[in-house]
Amino acid sequence: MSVKRTLYIVRHAKSSWDIEGISDIDRPLKLRGMRAAYEMARRIKIDRYLPDLLVTSPANRALHTATIFMRVFEHKFDKLKISEKLYGTGVGVIKKVVASQPDTVRKLMIFGHNPDFSDFATMLSGNSYIELPTCGICRIIFEMDSWSDISKAKVKDSYIDYPKKGIEA
Repeated sequence: MSVKRTLYIVRHAKSSWDIEGISDIDRPLKLRGMRAAYEMARRIKIDRYLPDLLVTSPANRALHTATIFMRVFEHKFDKLKISEKLYGTGVGVIKKVVASQPDTVRKLMIFGHNPDFSDFATMLSGNSYIELPTCGICRIIFEMDSWSDISKAKVKDSYIDYPKKGIEA
């Protein structure tokens, strides 16, 4: 019997381009990005649908975003994994990262970068193209026995949230 599994695809929060000579992987979050990360994590916490495991790209901006979510969720840091494979490796590799997660995890949250994360959210959700803004989240609920079934899983529901949702003019 299939079980409900939830995947949160989170693009890192707004990063800073203000520091000259810094490598892409080391770019920090802007203050605005930190605020957005706290806000988005609070929204998920209010819904009481917290992830069992968080997996992040090693890039400073993604790792910092994930750390903020961990703090808001009041999770211990053993629920956070860093995967080099979530840093600019393409949709196929992201899918393999998700497929390799333990089946004891029912709710998984991954943190990474565009365009890969928008492409991945679009591919899995079956929606028209999804452009995840910074700190945007695509939540997809599947019916499947195992994360390894992600390629053929049935989508039960999908939802997109982002910091400015509901306040655009």
